[in-house]
Amino acid sequence: MIGVVQFPGSCDERDALAAVQRIGDGRLVWHEETDLSGLDGVVVPGGFSYGDYLRAGAIARFSPAMEAVARFAGEGGPVLGICNGFQVLCEAGLLPGALLPNSGLRFICRQVELVTEGFKGAVGRALTALFRALVGTPQAAAA
Repeated sequence: MIGVVQFPGSCDERDALAAVQRIGDGRLVWHEETDLSGLDGVVVPGGFSYGDYLRAGAIARFSPAMEAVARFAGEGGPVLGICNGFQVLCEAGLLPGALLPNSGLRFICRQVELVTEGFKGAVGRALTALFRALVGTPQAAAA
């Protein structure tokens, strides 16, 4: 069972849940939930209605569910941040570094190759070792 965190003002959790359910069981985790028992993984999706300019991650990281996600990750549970969800994970201290404006200050969208390593469970079985994904962002990650 994969949990998909839902925040007030977000809109991509339903798409993330539909994707999860294509490979196994999934459920929504409301941002106030703190019990993630029974979950094999957690997805923190994007789609925040208040956008990047308010640092959605800086707001969402205070949700009780994110404390539970931090505990889950600390115990070795897999967590995936998509779009603003990646920003939430950075702001919550679950990923190193920070998001900074990219050097050209323009939206970047390109196809990239991603490598999977050490994935287990339903998600890992569904991913190949190397796959392509479309990535678009007005920001760049910095270590």
